[in-house]
Amino acid sequence: MTKSLAHQLAEYACSLRFEDLSNEVVHEVKRRVIDSLGCAIGAWNEQPCTIARAVASEFSAKNGSTIIGTTHRAPPDWAAFATGCCIRYFDYNDTYLSKEPAHPSDNLSAVFAVAESVGASGKEAISAAAIAYEVQCRLCDAANIRARGWDHPTYGAFSSALAAAKLIKLDAERTRHAINIAGVNCAAFRQARVGELSHWKGVAFANAARHGVYAAMLARAGMTGPAPIFEGQMGFEKQLGVSLGNVAEVFDKNREAMPGKGPASMILKTSIKYWPAEYHSQSAIEAAMFLRKQIGDVAQIDSVVIESHDAAVDIIGSESEKWKPETRETADHSLPYITAIALIDGEVTEKQFQPERFTDPAIWKFLEKVKVERNPELSRIYAEAVANIVHVKLKDGRTLT
Repeated sequence: MTKSLAHQLAEYACSLRFEDLSNEVVHEVKRRVIDSLGCAIGAWNEQPCTIARAVASEFSAKNGSTIIGTTHRAPPDWAAFATGCCIRYFDYNDTYLSKEPAHPSDNLSAVFAVAESVGASGKEAISAAAIAYEVQCRLCDAANIRARGWDHPTYGAFSSALAAAKLIKLDAERTRHAINIAGVNCAAFRQARVGELSHWKGVAFANAARHGVYAAMLARAGMTGPAPIFEGQMGFEKQLGVSLGNVAEVFDKNREAMPGKGPASMILKTSIKYWPAEYHSQSAIEAAMFLRKQIGDVAQIDSVVIESHDAAVDIIGSESEKWKPETRETADHSLPYITAIALIDGEVTEKQFQPERFTDPAIWKFLEKVKVERNPELSRIYAEAVANIVHVKLKDGRTLT
């Protein structure tokens, strides 16, 4: 066979230098670091973050990594998990939309942990982050896995393993084994994001990052992993029923995600959120804020219809739990609740995702007025545009759109 995808990813990661990155890519990595640290500080006191911190703090390491917000140095994989929970939990970090949506800055917890443990330079950390973005986004472009019952952190184990391997300075062969080890045990169930959502929705990728770091550490010590992990008889592609061949072509022939922007430029296609809610709802929030100014008294609202695209309806607008959210995780992944609360409160902040707000019987009663409908045109233009159309019918018979 030709070179496996794992071979190509390993060679790509090992060959990429900081000097290869464009100024735009370096700038965006710095922006994502700042954005992710802000998200992490905001969520630091949330329950799953304190749980992760408590568990990780039970372990110490001489060459460990600091658990964010503490002075405790834990093994790098546990530090990556604890920090990753904070970065992700508020659903406020950046987003990439493709066949498989993702939050690529989830990889940064692995970068932070490993960079500290090995004393990497800022340039080395930036290069590793750019690689992680590149690989995860390329995999998201290659195949949708949520439709097959798998969650997007499944791809994150590969990208975080590559970032960790780059920082540890593994050669191409050991980097390949890090990929193989990460891949053989990376499957994350999509059940984490359906029905009544739990803490795990916000920490699933933190676990993938922990696994990616652990895989790189094992490869550094000489552990080998099963191959070919992607193309093998029982490998990734066979298990998921997908083909990642176009990813191999990208890394073999064309390293520029955006012409003229140099290698590892997929980060330029990612987006930073304005509101702390699931990305597909961002334009619905904007629409609700616009309409609220015209409505005045929300008691005059008779009904609300949200037209949206298939991805939004499938992920955040179709299950009955989204109309009666009982957890924060369900509330920030509910298109009807997010749109309604923007109309009612005129803001969407962490306050709107506190239990006393999203379980308020008056809010649940209002949600009975809200419907979500599929719009084929919005589905056709996704993901170039992540559009929502909001119609509010008033008791006086007027409809505002």
